[in-house]
Amino acid sequence: MTTDPARGAHAAATPSAPRTPERPASERSVPEQARPAPSAPGAGPRPGPPRETEQPAGTRQPGETEQPAGTAAGAGLVVRPVGRRGLLAELPTAEATEALHAELLRRRTAGTLPPVREIVPGARTVLLDGFADPETARRLAAELPGWRVPPPVRGGAEVVEIPVRYDGPDLAEVARLWGVSEPEVARIHARTTFRVAFCGFAPGFGYLSGLGEEYHVPRRSDPRTKVPAGAVGLAGTYTGVYPRSSPGGWQLIGTAPETVLWDPDRSPAALLAPGTHVRFVPLDAPSASHPEHDRAHGEAPTGPTTGPATATAGTAGTTATTEEGDPSDRRRP
Repeated sequence: MTTDPARGAHAAATPSAPRTPERPASERSVPEQARPAPSAPGAGPRPGPPRETEQPAGTRQPGETEQPAGTAAGAGLVVRPVGRRGLLAELPTAEATEALHAELLRRRTAGTLPPVREIVPGARTVLLDGFADPETARRLAAELPGWRVPPPVRGGAEVVEIPVRYDGPDLAEVARLWGVSEPEVARIHARTTFRVAFCGFAPGFGYLSGLGEEYHVPRRSDPRTKVPAGAVGLAGTYTGVYPRSSPGGWQLIGTAPETVLWDPDRSPAALLAPGTHVRFVPLDAPSASHPEHDRAHGEAPTGPTTGPATATAGTAGTTATTEEGDPSDRRRP
């Protein structure tokens, strides 16, 4: 059965076939936990923020530990055992999730984190799977609540640029919901630097955060039976690009005709990974990544000449064009 990308569930540490995505946060009171993104092409997207499992206040499962208030990680961290050699950290906010994920990666790089096979972020969760033994997992579960977790460093990361035409069938509806004109929707979206919060739903599908709360929109009440590959959509707090044709209920505002999000012959196969920064570049606008296009049209190239690296997403993958640079939840788009 073909599904759609807006579901966030940490179903397994090993990639599996895509799951039917769920409705976005704007239509649900609580988001759903997500599983790691599948490793092989699956059905298309259907957006909607992940739902977290509700539990009575103050209730914890056996083996869980809770984050004490006042630490840098913030109050509300709950660590649950996943099998005998895994842990699921549940956090109260997307910001806390991003910070913990970044800290786990930093400690792994520094060699101060016990060896673990996978670290997979979700909307409000981080899955750690594949510890050497159950005791290592239990020990880290007891230590995590006491960690001092600094806010993530956002500067210096590589920026992937995705060329887009703002021609989506729901552009007028999004303009109405935002209270602006259609050209202003394109300007607001294109001037935003997005971050891949997590991946899921279908191979190559990234849930991009970055738009302010005032720009959150509900998914469509009547999902489409077929959304074309490359469609750029909005749902709840997220922006996403459909990696392949599939049913979907996100509000479609544009098309990214030059971008291949998933290519099994490319390494890595997925263009987007958690933590990647993304900008959408209007195809009719000058870009620092398209100087040859600008010169051909008699325009001087624009954009930053220093700072984070930028890469242009195209049919051959990504190509770095400036200097330096720096799963999981699944949801239905």
